[in-house]
Amino acid sequence: MSETTHDSAVAMSAPPSPDDGLSAAELAQKYGLAVSGARPPLGEYTRQLWDRRHFILAFSRAKLTAQYSKAKLGQVWQVATPLLNASVYFLIFGILMGQSKGMGIRTYIPFLVTGIFVFTFTQTSAMAGVRAIAGNLGLVRALHFPRAALPISFALQQLQQLLYSMVVLFLFLLGFGHLPKLSWLLIVPVLVLQFLFNTGLALILARAGSKTPDLAQLLPFITRTWMYASGVMYNMVEALQKTNAPGWVIDVLGANPAAVYIDLMRWSLIDAHQAITLPPHVWALAVGWALLVGIGGFVYFWKAEEQYGRG
Repeated sequence: MSETTHDSAVAMSAPPSPDDGLSAAELAQKYGLAVSGARPPLGEYTRQLWDRRHFILAFSRAKLTAQYSKAKLGQVWQVATPLLNASVYFLIFGILMGQSKGMGIRTYIPFLVTGIFVFTFTQTSAMAGVRAIAGNLGLVRALHFPRAALPISFALQQLQQLLYSMVVLFLFLLGFGHLPKLSWLLIVPVLVLQFLFNTGLALILARAGSKTPDLAQLLPFITRTWMYASGVMYNMVEALQKTNAPGWVIDVLGANPAAVYIDLMRWSLIDAHQAITLPPHVWALAVGWALLVGIGGFVYFWKAEEQYGRG
């Protein structure tokens, strides 16, 4: 009995733990623990994204392949859809409303197809971005990875789709007598800048759509209005001047990013469009929009990193 009592006394008089009195934060710092799902610093977050670049590319390719997997024509719809839209707009704006008379069919059809393809690139990137998180909650909740990988991969998917469409666009240009020239090389920087803008836009809409799913239902009306305000089917500056619109309205609509990238692409590819002298600040606007929305959208998305997929 005395031994048992002695042993108990020895057990009760064990020396205090060195962790006694430390707060939870101090204990975590001492043992190198971190909060699960916490937002990493921006530099570390960017490095994690770069480490997963192969996943982002593979995911975008898989989504592109699966997009029309149930359709009989399959990937043909990647090009057929914007061409059908261009056919409808040509009938309405080119023939019924006479927009092709001032340019001639040789110029108007490449003008229209270029505008449709370039704007569709931005439109589909926005539509895919708004559902990037809300439409992939199972993946977001099951795996730990930088959530920005999803909207970036969707923007990359739309870029790959545009590149397929560009082959058809080149055929249209050649068919209507617009031969290759050095200015065609300018489409590379234009596409790079537009891709940066589209990616930032997808990131912004991905964060907004993760909290407000109804935004996905509203966005088609917004992008349709944006399309009419960007001169996709007609020369917007001439149309506004005919209605005696105020100069500031022409300047504001002409400076919107969709109109800027469309104008630069048309100027690079279409002979007759090069007769129009673009304002010297157009390239500055293209770079400015790409940096502002691209970088700003990335930071905006990163700030809510730990909220995605919760509640």
